[in-house]
Amino acid sequence: MRRSRRAFLALTVAGALVATSACSKDSGGSNEPKVDKVEVMSWWVGPGEADGLNAMIALLKTQHPEITFENSGVAGGAGTNAKAQLATRLAANNPPDSYQRHAGQEIATDIKNGDVEDLTYLYQRNGWNTLFPKGLIDTITSNGKIYSVPVNIHRSNLMWFIPKTLTDLGIAAPPKTWDEFLVQAAAIKAKGKTAISIGPAWTQKHLLENVLLGELGVDKYTGLWNGKTDWTGADVTAALQKYTKIISYSDIASAGADWQPAMDRVIEGAAVYNVMGDWAAAYLKGDKKLTYKDGWNVVNSPGTDGVYNFLSDSFTLPVGAPHKAAAEIWLTLCGSKEGQDAFNPLKGSIPARTDADKSKYTGYLATALTDWTNPSTKVVGSLTHGVVANDAWNAEIDTALGLFVKNGDAAAFGTAVKTSYEKNK
Repeated sequence: MRRSRRAFLALTVAGALVATSACSKDSGGSNEPKVDKVEVMSWWVGPGEADGLNAMIALLKTQHPEITFENSGVAGGAGTNAKAQLATRLAANNPPDSYQRHAGQEIATDIKNGDVEDLTYLYQRNGWNTLFPKGLIDTITSNGKIYSVPVNIHRSNLMWFIPKTLTDLGIAAPPKTWDEFLVQAAAIKAKGKTAISIGPAWTQKHLLENVLLGELGVDKYTGLWNGKTDWTGADVTAALQKYTKIISYSDIASAGADWQPAMDRVIEGAAVYNVMGDWAAAYLKGDKKLTYKDGWNVVNSPGTDGVYNFLSDSFTLPVGAPHKAAAEIWLTLCGSKEGQDAFNPLKGSIPARTDADKSKYTGYLATALTDWTNPSTKVVGSLTHGVVANDAWNAEIDTALGLFVKNGDAAAFGTAVKTSYEKNK
């Protein structure tokens, strides 16, 4: 019975909609589908991400002026607060018409609880199965059914910096390895600056996953999420200990707010590096009006050249959506070429579809698109952004990481994560 238990890879989509709908649960017995508005819940309220969402809203209004878009955005990095509010609404059988999820394991709990509709029919209607990469479709498929519509591809494993800061410090280039970073960090500290800025807990986990990726390599990193790599093994423990050394050169003691303030410290020159996803490109280019290469630059995080640590934002159709027909129109826009090409250049991401207008993706995004479509690029999934671990395991990793950041006990953290994996797999 629905909510009786309340409590991952490679990657692309198209379309125009002919919306049909059965009677919604709030339709009072009428067979007329409700299309007057659509309530969408996301965590895209900050600079850059909100610009992309607003571009899709404007496109929706142009294509369907009869629909009012109700933006139920909730602030909080990586969707922490939005997910909490969503859980409350789903438990109360009061869903929005559509809500944001990361593609991958993040949606597994919703499927298990019966919270989301099977969207396979939308894929068939719009021909999306040939326009998304098979690996991405596999990531959002469960028992042969597809449960969300991806709008983009983001990259997690990136290190951001201001070229002038490096020049002023006499640093020739960003570090290629985390050992090289530690050498630079000591010199940076001696000159009165912070080597790496950091934000709240989710950004600390974002950094952790990329330290693990850089230190362990693709195969062992992937093994962390499927049980093939031992969290208590000597190699993992060494990588975790290196993480503690890295954050000792950060401003973690004063971390707060969100990723943008942490990036601001790099822009201001108080900090030298920041490890963040490529949504930062939209912030640096758009809100901060800085020029790529000259005003800001970015490289793969240490040890991850040739690797794409991916995540994908997607939207769902909740069971009991009050305006199902309007939600289908929204989802079709999310999956369309027009929608993705309006959204992604502003969001700082590349499209999930394979047939995007490449002329719209310039500067950093052109590089990202080239890397993503390069057959030699090795693709792995993000922990922080919902690809490789389900909600229950991810929540317990968060708790263990909070302790680890404070006490630096790598062995205890590894043991806690390993135990949690066995419990939640």
